[in-house]
Amino acid sequence: MNIQTSDECDLCVYSTLCHHFLPLEAEEGNIEYKLKLVDPTQYRFEHLATQMKWRLQEGRGEAVYQIGVEDNGLLVGLTEEDMKASLKTLRRMAEKVGADITVLREREVDYDSDEPHRIAEVLIRKVPDDQQFLDLRVAVLGNVDSGKSTLLGVLTQGELDNGRGRARLNLFRHLHEIQTGRTSSISIEILGFDSKGEVVNYSESRTAEEICESASKMITFIDLAGHHKYLKTTIFGLTSYCPDFAMLVVSANTGIAGTTREHLGLAMALKVPIFIVVSKVDLCTKGTVERTVRQLERILKQPGCNKVPMLVSSTDDAVTAAQKFAQSPSITPIFTLSSVSGESLDLLKVFFNILPPLSNSKEQEELMQQLTEFQIDEIYTVPDVGTVVGGTLYSGICREGEQLVVGPTDEGKFRELAVCSIQRNRSGCRVLRAGQAATLALGDFDRSLLRKGMVMVSPEMNPTICWRFEAEIVLLFHAKTFHKGFQVTVHVGNIRQTATVEALQGKDELRTGEKAVVRFKFIKHPEYLKVGAKLLFREGVTKGIGQVTKLQPASQYQQRHPSGSSTA
Repeated sequence: MNIQTSDECDLCVYSTLCHHFLPLEAEEGNIEYKLKLVDPTQYRFEHLATQMKWRLQEGRGEAVYQIGVEDNGLLVGLTEEDMKASLKTLRRMAEKVGADITVLREREVDYDSDEPHRIAEVLIRKVPDDQQFLDLRVAVLGNVDSGKSTLLGVLTQGELDNGRGRARLNLFRHLHEIQTGRTSSISIEILGFDSKGEVVNYSESRTAEEICESASKMITFIDLAGHHKYLKTTIFGLTSYCPDFAMLVVSANTGIAGTTREHLGLAMALKVPIFIVVSKVDLCTKGTVERTVRQLERILKQPGCNKVPMLVSSTDDAVTAAQKFAQSPSITPIFTLSSVSGESLDLLKVFFNILPPLSNSKEQEELMQQLTEFQIDEIYTVPDVGTVVGGTLYSGICREGEQLVVGPTDEGKFRELAVCSIQRNRSGCRVLRAGQAATLALGDFDRSLLRKGMVMVSPEMNPTICWRFEAEIVLLFHAKTFHKGFQVTVHVGNIRQTATVEALQGKDELRTGEKAVVRFKFIKHPEYLKVGAKLLFREGVTKGIGQVTKLQPASQYQQRHPSGSSTA
């Protein structure tokens, strides 16, 4: 049986409950089945609370309990009285471990008895302690004028748009963006949810700091440019900001136009799970919206995509979509909404509230055990603070006052520096953990010595610096032939640099759709690379993807050297 049919079957189980089973309960993960929780003994209660703690840890602060379900997934259901008592016990358990509960949905199950039996799905969320809110990064893609910035403005500011772009003005960073109404840079926006699942945004004139303090879950939106001429910025956003998910916004009245296919292809090439929002439904007839949805479904089902589209039209669908989407990369939820009338906006919020993290606590722990590596995406100078860098902590832990080395310089060297202070989502933070994005203040470190694409690492890491590297690539599109001497812009993580094709193994040239192992050489300066890193390259209409397979380390010139000495 292929993936598609099994996923469609999963959806069928969820939406119609035509089968009386859920999948078997997993030992690991954050989903727990409980038949009933009526008046447990003190000993049993302590055990249940410990188990809840474990499930919350697995889901990094979130767990889902299915009440009225046996461990083998059989949907038995409970009478109203037993359900009330079970939810009361669940509430006590949550209080004991410092969490809150929200009933996501209750449903009747067909049961051969006079009294109706129900099952309940409950979200448990831990109240944040020590700023450890769950942070999910969502890259926002879509063609120019599809309504991306307006949708984000409405979600994060909490008020609807006036139909003339008022909501998006808060997101623009440059004068020309305000004048044209088009995004050219990458802007970051935040939407919080508290432990009870209520939205926390700027609507009550909160500051970003207040949002971070009261939210136990944060959705960080990375608003990327839709216009073709800013494609390099969009690719940089997708490769360097390490988004967990991508939201593709499609305008209902124009359908799949301009860069929409390209953005969908980019997200898929980088293996970022994608969901779709059809915006501006207030401008069109129902028929036009349906036509756009059908057009999307057709593209998603094509052999290259192999996705299972799932149209979300009720709260129940939104809950199912969030859970299935995180479990299976082939499911693609589709929302149809309006930023002006507010139609179906709540379904998107329900989806964000329930969307679980992709990595579990064990993977996070493993990354935190490794040496510190912070990738630099942005560099600023802030008055009274000095040089500040923005980026993502790829591995390890970073604390205030930490001594790190930054590089590579044009000569392939690393310089010493100290982290003065750390901010996450514009509020102070003592400790940064692997996978989190933040800005680090570096005091009076000379900004001119830094560039995007550099890394800050533990002094003992001894990183591999290279001019040349090999990658196994697939040429996605090329007008003529791809051969030795050809120059392309290479994107690997936060690195963006022109490289020359030095050799193609066993071939003289490549054509569209062909695979090969290629040796590249950077043109300007050596870079810090790792084997296995995903790579994307482009030049004009030429596009390709691949994976770094081999590094040719530069000669042993990567010794550290103090920030005060010369780089000669």
